[in-house]
Amino acid sequence: MKILVIGGTNFIGPYVIRQLIEMGHEVTVFNRGETGTNLPTEVKRIKGDRHKLSDFKSEFEKFAPQVVLDMIPYTTKDAQDVVDTFKDIAQRVVAISSGDVYRARDIIWQKETGIIDSTPLTEDSPLRSQLYPYRGLSDDPFAHDYDKIPVEQVLMSTSNLPATILRLPMVYGAGDYQHRLYPYLKRMDDKRPAIVLEEKIAHWQGCYGYVENVAYAIALAVNEEKAQGRIYNVAELPGSTVADLVKAIAEIVGWQGEVVIVPKTQMPNSWKSKSNFDQHWITDSTRIRTELGYTEIVSRDEALKRTITWEREHPPEVALEKGHSKLLDYKDENVILASLKS
Repeated sequence: MKILVIGGTNFIGPYVIRQLIEMGHEVTVFNRGETGTNLPTEVKRIKGDRHKLSDFKSEFEKFAPQVVLDMIPYTTKDAQDVVDTFKDIAQRVVAISSGDVYRARDIIWQKETGIIDSTPLTEDSPLRSQLYPYRGLSDDPFAHDYDKIPVEQVLMSTSNLPATILRLPMVYGAGDYQHRLYPYLKRMDDKRPAIVLEEKIAHWQGCYGYVENVAYAIALAVNEEKAQGRIYNVAELPGSTVADLVKAIAEIVGWQGEVVIVPKTQMPNSWKSKSNFDQHWITDSTRIRTELGYTEIVSRDEALKRTITWEREHPPEVALEKGHSKLLDYKDENVILASLKS
């Protein structure tokens, strides 16, 4: 089958492309060509800007993809451009969405109050009522226009270009530009005696996915025609608490320190979270496992080992901003640990 991938050379994309090649598909990547990623030699490229898709319609027609995989549909316009460009060319579009479409996200951020949604979240769980969740949080134009909910709505309502939607979890692994595991690993490598976690945060459950496993789920959705018209959550089983994740990393690296869980009242005022961590954010991936036969191709233990190796070899070039993982500065952490001993 001929597959056109829009984007595909950043974090998750190269793993997806390799999976598609292994499945025997013919893959062409459309992007700006600014990311130097090693892809299989058989992968073809069309260089261009996704915001000008229609300018490349004749080239797309020559390739004649059966499926278009859009790795980077961030806005309503992105989705509509895909529909307008490929409705007479492709048979189906597979689009990458996010677990941030769920109302649970806004409950955590306290944009929705007085309710807690039950988890795990299924594909039919309530979505956010407020659009553009990151608008006003930065001057980045991306944050202003980003929202996966209208992206999903445009694609799923188009009859002449059937769609498949994949709602991804927090993805970790080699290439993770957010360095999700690094703050914990750095403390362990620095031989900190303890990692202090606020009680609610320690017990908070989030949904995670290792990059190679997530890529396999995406490739399955591309490969399987029966995925047409379906929305799928992708996530590890089971959901993990923050404390459990820290302990799993500790066991792998042999850290002998202690995970210390303290009530919010004992945290410094500047570190008291305003988020509602009574709301968990884990998704139910039963549908993709049942309908498409998805299962992890890399065990969680091996996934963490590979990620730890990569994080050590590729520490972030810029220090992670304060509070990135709700971890204290060492100085503040030392004060709390000393108070617990007195």
